[in-house]
Parts: sequence; C-alpha cells; structure tokens
Amino acid sequence: MENRPKTTVILAMTADGKIADFQRNAARFSSDIDQNHLEKQISLVDGVLFGAGTLRAFGTTKMVKDSELLANRKQKNKPSQPINVVISASGKIANNLRFFSQSVPHWLITTSAGIHNNTSKFEKVLTCAEIEAGKINLVEAFKTLKELGLNHIAILGGGELVANFLEQNLIDELWLTVCPYILGGKTAPTPVEGIGFLSSHGQKLELLSLEQIEHEIFLHYKVLSV
Repeated sequence: MENRPKTTVILAMTADGKIADFQRNAARFSSDIDQNHLEKQISLVDGVLFGAGTLRAFGTTKMVKDSELLANRKQKNKPSQPINVVISASGKIANNLRFFSQSVPHWLITTSAGIHNNTSKFEKVLTCAEIEAGKINLVEAFKTLKELGLNHIAILGGGELVANFLEQNLIDELWLTVCPYILGGKTAPTPVEGIGFLSSHGQKLELLSLEQIEHEIFLHYKVLSV
C-alpha cells in the first residue's frame, strides 16, 4: 500500500443486496442515520472517488456540513472538503450538473481520448492509460493520487468501479449499510458488478465491526490480501 492511498468503499444496499433499482435511479432508501454515517466517513478522508454513472444518477456529491466534523478536519490541517475525484474513461460528463456548483474541489481521471471529450468544469484533469478498451489503469491512477497527497480515499461506487478495484487488489476496507428494503430485479446493480469471481477465487473479508441502529445494520470489513 506504500505506492497508493488507503481505500475504503462506503455503500448502502437493500436487504437483497441492491444499490439501486432496475432503472439505475439514484438510491435514496437509506435513513438519516446512514447519511450521517456517510458524512462522518467522508470527513476522515483526503479524497472521495466515484464513477461517472454514480455522478449522473445523483447529480451531486455528499459534503461535510456538521460543525464538529468540520472542526476535526481543521484541527488536522485538512481543507473543509475532501477532493472529489470522478473516474470516466470517456470523459463525457455534462457541465450543468449541480455537482459543479458545490464548494468542493472537482477532479477528473480519464484517458487521453477522454480528455478531448471533456467539456466539464473540473479544476484538475488527470490522464491515465487504459489496460483495455474503456478500462482505466487504476494502479497508475492511485499512484498519481498518492503523489498528489491523497493518502486515504473513500470510494462511493458504482458497482462496476468497485469490481475493477477488487480485480486489481486496490480495496482495503468496506463499510456496508444494510437497509430494510427489497428492490429485486436481475438487472438492478449490486455493490460489486463486473464479470464476477469464481467461488474458488472469491475475495475474503474479515468482519471488523457490526452495529444495528434502529432498522439498519452497519458492517465494517477488512479486505484480506489475496
């Protein structure tokens, strides 16, 4: 992990393991308690990273607003908001999203082709090679983010991106909130998409903590080295 940031995936899912409905609409089924949990976890990191699909679905990002959390960041000489990093191989992101009016640093990781497609309002655009068509070399991307001072990153989805990170052994921890809803649907996205792993090569986890608050369960896992 010397050459990359520490990474923590933070996702809320339904009881049947979905992070959105079958139309991939923005998931808004978690409670205020989970939203506070998400804000707390975001307040601990240097950067928040998510895919272009997640950005398009929500149109915004989660900001640190709690006064105590902001004070803790200030005490640690951190800026009030983590850097928000969007990953998009195509670079095609609408510039009228409300995300760009939010007071957070906006960074984009894309490809050499994607940089020509991008017309959005990112303050910093980083280019990385592709390991195959449409798939960014995330090892290279993380090395660059580490060099730029991002030592701890929260990954907020989507499932395809999380799968890519797991395939390249780039995930250290997961926070999963299990919410009391069922969405169903064979095409509804899950926390880890992609091709999937054979059962003999599935990623092993170590449960660090489990907490029930009202009707939600908060699971904290460590990803064991392959």
